[in-house]
Amino acid sequence: MSNSGRRQVGLAPSSPAGCLDLLAEMIRIDSVNSAISGRARAEEDLAEYIEEQARLFGLGVRRMPVPGQADNLLITCDRSAASPWLLFESHMDTVGVEGMNIEPFAPNVDGRAVHGRGSCDTKGSGAAMLWALRTYASASLGSANVALLFTVDEEVSRSGINAFVREQLPTLPWRPVGAIVGEPTGLRLVTAHRGAARMAIRTEGVAAHSSDPSRGRSAIRMMMPILEAVENRYIPSLTATHPLCGPAVCSVNLIRGGSQINIIAQSCEIQIDRRTVPGEEASDVVATISRLLSELRAADPAQNYAVRELLMYEPLDPATSAEFALQLGALLESMGLSGEPTGAGYGSHAGTLASAGMPAVVFGPGDIAQAHTADEWLNLDQLEQAVDVYLAIMQADVSLWPRRTVL
Repeated sequence: MSNSGRRQVGLAPSSPAGCLDLLAEMIRIDSVNSAISGRARAEEDLAEYIEEQARLFGLGVRRMPVPGQADNLLITCDRSAASPWLLFESHMDTVGVEGMNIEPFAPNVDGRAVHGRGSCDTKGSGAAMLWALRTYASASLGSANVALLFTVDEEVSRSGINAFVREQLPTLPWRPVGAIVGEPTGLRLVTAHRGAARMAIRTEGVAAHSSDPSRGRSAIRMMMPILEAVENRYIPSLTATHPLCGPAVCSVNLIRGGSQINIIAQSCEIQIDRRTVPGEEASDVVATISRLLSELRAADPAQNYAVRELLMYEPLDPATSAEFALQLGALLESMGLSGEPTGAGYGSHAGTLASAGMPAVVFGPGDIAQAHTADEWLNLDQLEQAVDVYLAIMQADVSLWPRRTVL
């Protein structure tokens, strides 16, 4: 499978004829996350293309550096100092292409679907948002100020959205009254989703030649009671649930240990994915598992382990966005779509934005079942509908949006 999706930079930009053309160009540009591809600043080529198009559309553009990554990209349409700001957000990076059975960076339209890596997650949402903002900027209807944020590194470390919330947003002269995060929701309004607490547990033993195991201490053997405790004591004890997101869940999904067949394993590591629901705190998850491990060490002082946090991100609590979601739901129903709030088992940047005090929902074209797949694709009818919905939100009466400062 070809992995050549780099863009030839420096060429004179041309304006796409429609949202599908815009999406196709975005798919052609390889933006596989740096931690997966090994390529530094993996979203840089895509950010450059989006920036070129935004300037052609007459929009404001600001690069926002993220340490160790490509830049976040903030695109704006400034209508009036007296009007509130709405924020739309989509991430530029994708998962890897290993195992795909289509050319990942050669967009192919098959019936009413477009195939290619990122088509569903989430270049489709990003293209629809940018095309809607292009239309909004060129028309006189609507007085809201609109910002569109393209972030980096969503698929691995979420450094892009964290940098925006912690360092970049405070430098802006405005605060959004609400945010619409683009993810494949099937054009349903997601107001609640799970968060995650991901951690690694590593045991350290003593290496020795396998001809005399008594001279060593196996880190793999040391891991066995830890695995047993997590699988048979911790996971069955989970009781937290949410009516929109479902139950809290946990799984051990990676294990690595030893160096070769004739050496007693000096180290072993497991990685745990714990999905939290609204009302839970990731820090509590780590503390609970750490207490469980302390009990094991008390029973066997030779237990030599360390816990390392890998990634923590917040669930989306619907209470933080109830009023905003109610307004958006009414708008969706006026367009013949469902305005009923729904939940998701996955996470998104909406949880991070909401935890910073900003009402946030998730809404976008596509089905999560098509994301990250061997033949990733996006329904074109939903792509077109998403443009209409995003534009309608931008053009909505600004009196709908709260005037209070929420951050």
